[in-house]
Amino acid sequence: MTKKYFGTDGIRGKVGDYPITADFLLKLGWATGRVFAEEGHGFVLVGKDTRISGYMFESALEAGLASAGVDTHLLGPMPTPGIAYLTRTLRAKAGIVISASHNPYYDNGIKFFSVQGAKLPDELEHKIEKYLDMPLTTVQSSKLGKAKRLEDAAGRYIEFCKATIPSWFDFKGMRIVVDCANGSTYHIAPHVFSEIGAEVITIGDEPDGLNINENCGATSLDRLVAAVLESRADFGIALDGDGDRVMMVDQNGEIVDGDELIYIIAKSRQQRNQMTGPVVGTLMSNLGMEHALKKLDIELLRAKVGDRYVMELLSKHSGILGGENSGHIICLDRTTTGDGIVSALQVMAEILSTEKSLAELKSDMEKYPQVLVNVKVDKKVDLDSLEAVQKAVKAVEKLLGDTGRVLLRASGTEPLVRVMVEGVDEDVVNNCAHSLAEDVRKAIAA
Repeated sequence: MTKKYFGTDGIRGKVGDYPITADFLLKLGWATGRVFAEEGHGFVLVGKDTRISGYMFESALEAGLASAGVDTHLLGPMPTPGIAYLTRTLRAKAGIVISASHNPYYDNGIKFFSVQGAKLPDELEHKIEKYLDMPLTTVQSSKLGKAKRLEDAAGRYIEFCKATIPSWFDFKGMRIVVDCANGSTYHIAPHVFSEIGAEVITIGDEPDGLNINENCGATSLDRLVAAVLESRADFGIALDGDGDRVMMVDQNGEIVDGDELIYIIAKSRQQRNQMTGPVVGTLMSNLGMEHALKKLDIELLRAKVGDRYVMELLSKHSGILGGENSGHIICLDRTTTGDGIVSALQVMAEILSTEKSLAELKSDMEKYPQVLVNVKVDKKVDLDSLEAVQKAVKAVEKLLGDTGRVLLRASGTEPLVRVMVEGVDEDVVNNCAHSLAEDVRKAIAA
């Protein structure tokens, strides 16, 4: 059954454009309240990142929930994984996140967590959508919901993060730079890393409502690279606006992406007999990670792009580790969702216990050159039905052999066909990607 509002990761869009409007969020709060009120008395948590529209949407959601007779506990600025954690430990009916993750300030969105700290099942999203198409009604005054602010939310989450590594690990003498992306980790990440003993230099920790993810954080690493080199830090950590992604920079200023971080964590888990199941990546995960994991006798399974699909495969195959090259990493043996701070801590623990630098830890994995070319389309395209394209793909696959791969996929969010070619030789990969993209253009035009 197709969903009208919910995508793979909640509801997201430009502020002021339907459905990311105050009146829709009021209705969404009411619809959500009606669904959870059916399951008995309880409360809902509402947290947000630092973008300016969060104030408006927080108020709208709270009013909608109250009109449905549901109490709200307001968390204020809080990382998405922190909201998932608090939803689970406080046994809330649900957790609502007001965030557009790594997007600019003028976007916003809503996503939900269940009482287990996981994404809402499709069944509940369908129920919420059913109420969204009904007239909003208000419960009688004596049954209206109340709202209160949870003052110790940040402290609770800080302690949880620190507890995901052994308490006797002391990072004294380790100098790190942390980029908080002017987002929801600005008042949390510096405390986590300093309280475990590290010397912390913080950037991107002055949110003003408009500068979230702006030339900073996990999607823009130039400032972090410069800060690591200037301060002669051991490494740098970049989080995104809502704290569920992490990228790192080694002492040489080299970027360490999600695939490399997943490999480091997987190797650490295996050496300590803590690795169970396969690692789950996506269609975009680097072939170098697959080959490096194979040397460790760890299988890599590829899900569709999106953390929801990674989680589905992890659950199906009893895995504990997965994620995307963008830095969205899920350590299910530590938490229930992607968490940038927790993932960074796992890597830091490995640096400390092995006495190796981040550069040394990533050196066992050789990343293959990967070229992505976007082809604009006017309408939805069935790539499997384009004979000329399939013939061209097979020719490139034959040329690359076991040392490369080809991926063609239609974007789920933009009018694009993405052509990705990966292999050992960068020149060959680049030529193949552009040649294949041209074949796609010609086939679509024909």
